[in-house]
Amino acid sequence: MQSVNSDRIPNNVGLGSDKRLQRALESWQPSFLRWWREMGPSGFQEDLVYLRTATGVDSDGWAHFDYVKMPDYRWGIFLADPVPGRTIGFGDNRGQPVWQDVPGEHRNTLRRLIVTQGDTEPASVEQQRLLGHSCPSVYDMRNLFQVNVEEGRHLWAMVYLLHSYFGRDGREEAEALLQRRSGDPDKPRMLGAFNEPCTDWLSFFMFTFFTDRDGKFQLLALAESGFDPLSRTTRFMLTEEAHHMYVGETGVLRILDRTARVMAESKRDHPDDVRRLGVIDLPTMQRYMNLWYSLSLDLFGGEISSNAASFFAAGLKGRAKEEQFEDHLALQGSYAMRVPKDGRIERADVPLRNAMNEVLRDAYVEDCQRGLDKWNRAIAARGVPFELTLPSRLFHRRIGLYADLHADPQGNLLAKEEWEARRNDWLPSTADKAFVESLMTKATFDPTKMANWISAPKQGIKGRPVDFEYVRHDA
Repeated sequence: MQSVNSDRIPNNVGLGSDKRLQRALESWQPSFLRWWREMGPSGFQEDLVYLRTATGVDSDGWAHFDYVKMPDYRWGIFLADPVPGRTIGFGDNRGQPVWQDVPGEHRNTLRRLIVTQGDTEPASVEQQRLLGHSCPSVYDMRNLFQVNVEEGRHLWAMVYLLHSYFGRDGREEAEALLQRRSGDPDKPRMLGAFNEPCTDWLSFFMFTFFTDRDGKFQLLALAESGFDPLSRTTRFMLTEEAHHMYVGETGVLRILDRTARVMAESKRDHPDDVRRLGVIDLPTMQRYMNLWYSLSLDLFGGEISSNAASFFAAGLKGRAKEEQFEDHLALQGSYAMRVPKDGRIERADVPLRNAMNEVLRDAYVEDCQRGLDKWNRAIAARGVPFELTLPSRLFHRRIGLYADLHADPQGNLLAKEEWEARRNDWLPSTADKAFVESLMTKATFDPTKMANWISAPKQGIKGRPVDFEYVRHDA
């Protein structure tokens, strides 16, 4: 059995001196490596990839870049530095010292929060495992693999918490994280978006923009937790999550730029004509965006939630950047929410604590809009009169108040039959998916080449040129 130690697993949690924890992780590691080889990037396990590996939590030089085979990646365990004198910043326990151990009365709830977050990490690796075979460039292939190994590290981070603080229950949950499978009808992942197929690069870039952005806000909320080890773990995870969203934002931007450039040069704008030029038409981009945005909205949970209220009251999960709010008790305020009633949408005042999911979703929507504004500026810069828009929160929802509604992207309520008849106007059709996948039938292994449907990035990675050999693949 391969030893788990401070040399093999970079960490700042004293792993080498904690023999109990070391034995627990030594028992779990072989299962993780079997899962990685089975469900990680298919066909590239023996390739040398120019990857970033976390080595510490210092802002000056927290990571090392070098070639590594992915199964040999050093998945580290890091917590952000403790904040001296930190107290719980919200809820009924506000002002009390943060917990270094799990309070007995919150044990099950904290385990559930950690497992739910942890389940998303391997799920996304499973969703993306075949994308290397259709990568548009070596640069993009490397970014895919960087995202994958860091999702693996985030899984290690959650497993560390389960093993360290939850005893046998935690060990069993850690094993279960490797047993579920994205999209499996019998053992699916816990959250809907993480069971959705992600088999093309347009979906990958939308996923890393929209779905990883949900991850950002969930981590921000957990970073406020009164359980200090969870707070410190998620605070460091946010450092890596930023790159994942960058991959998505710039990936979509490059596709839009390429399409808009081809449209401007050819003076063609009909989607069929644009497709014949080998790029992705803008209405199709909008439909893919509608899909991944609506799936990601569901990840925040129900609009009115007693669970969210309980998490906040207990000091387990707060609002993103809690310090920006004036009222940290949230006992008196209310949230004006759109609520379906008798076939129409009405405004209702909901107790603020019960609306914490929606408060977090508000921040997410605002953040998404900033990305859309960049995309629209890129389209406009090419002189193309087209604007992407975020659909209504009522559109294509499977969770919460709006799950049973049939609303168009503008939020207008429709009869089910009308909605189904117009579904392909708003969401990717079978023909859309077939066309997108037809552009991505093989990988581009030459570092100097870029697929026709996407523009080259403006710069490479860590000072390297765009055409650097980021992946050494024996084709």
